[in-house]
Amino acid sequence: MNISSIVVHARPGSADAVRERLEGMPGIEVHAVSPEGKLVVTIETEGDGETVAAFEAINGMEGVLSASMVFHQNESDPDKEVSNEPDAA
Repeated sequence: MNISSIVVHARPGSADAVRERLEGMPGIEVHAVSPEGKLVVTIETEGDGETVAAFEAINGMEGVLSASMVFHQNESDPDKEVSNEPDAA
C-alpha cells in the first residue's frame, strides 16, 4: 500500500470546486482547505503506478495551479505496525 500526502494549490476562487473533484476520486481524502486555496490531501493506492497516475491527474485538474508531494510511504504489509522501540537484546 502507498500512502502519500500532497499540498494542492487551487486557482483563486476554485478551491471548493477542486475539493469536490478530489473527493470524487478513489483513494483521495481532503483533510483541510485554507482561505488562500491550499488543500491538504492524502492519496492511498495499492501500487506506485496508481500513485503516479493520481498525482498526475490532480496536477492536471481544472482549477489546480500546482500539486506538491510532501510525504510518501510504501508499506508492504499494511497490517504490520511500525515500532520505534529498540529491539530487546
